[in-house]
Amino acid sequence: MPTLQERREHDELTNDLLRRAARLSGPDRQRAIQDVVVRNLGLAEAISRRYLGRGVDAEDLTQVASAGLVAAAQRFDADRGDDFVSFAVPTIVGEVKRYFRDHAWSVRPPRRVQELRSAMSAAAEEISQTRGTLPSPAELAAHLGADLTDVLEATRAADCYATVSLDHPALDSDGDGATLGDLLGVSDPAYLRVEAVLTMAAACRTLTERERRILYLRYFRGCTQQEIGDELGVTQMQVSRLIIRILRRLKKKIDTLEQSTASDQTAASEHRGQRSR
Repeated sequence: MPTLQERREHDELTNDLLRRAARLSGPDRQRAIQDVVVRNLGLAEAISRRYLGRGVDAEDLTQVASAGLVAAAQRFDADRGDDFVSFAVPTIVGEVKRYFRDHAWSVRPPRRVQELRSAMSAAAEEISQTRGTLPSPAELAAHLGADLTDVLEATRAADCYATVSLDHPALDSDGDGATLGDLLGVSDPAYLRVEAVLTMAAACRTLTERERRILYLRYFRGCTQQEIGDELGVTQMQVSRLIIRILRRLKKKIDTLEQSTASDQTAASEHRGQRSR
């Protein structure tokens, strides 16, 4: 691993090459740019490794990151006096994220979810570098000014990068050849938890922004009713009534959603029965 002094000398040489390239044109400039790219391929490779395991081949990731490095070298303005590496890193990361957004989804979520997912990744990295721990979904929502329900939806969207074949061997098959498809009929408590989260998220979208804020302060920030009242400019008693009313609305909406889901499942089952006859 290069020392701090060696990295500093490498960066200074890169900046010097780009300053010289800015005074050149045609093939001479392209050769200077190519020299910069070759000297900094390690930077592109290091960034590409951060995105391994998300359903994209390692070689493809390296090529995309290298393309981002080339774009950074061509767009860099040496006259501004900036450091090339500081300019190149967000350019390369942006190129990789655009590739994931446009090409790497096995199951494509809505565009707004993809964009929020990218913003969450950047925010999580920024927060973790500042305080040394990963932020919770509620903290990400507060940092981005986004709804918690949207953040939870974007978090689940990470699973859409790469789907697993139903023919994949089950982890707990004990060598009997069972596949994931064989387990589809098994009752899984984790599935019920996911279903509950999805239902709650859908119900929360029917609330006003003020009502969602109250729930966030009470159940995610752990604020007292008095603290919530101070922020909203109402009394503690009014906050208590608001929370009761909000929870009743949520329960009513959840009941409606669950009844609708049950009806859909019954209709689907009847349809399958008719097709099998």
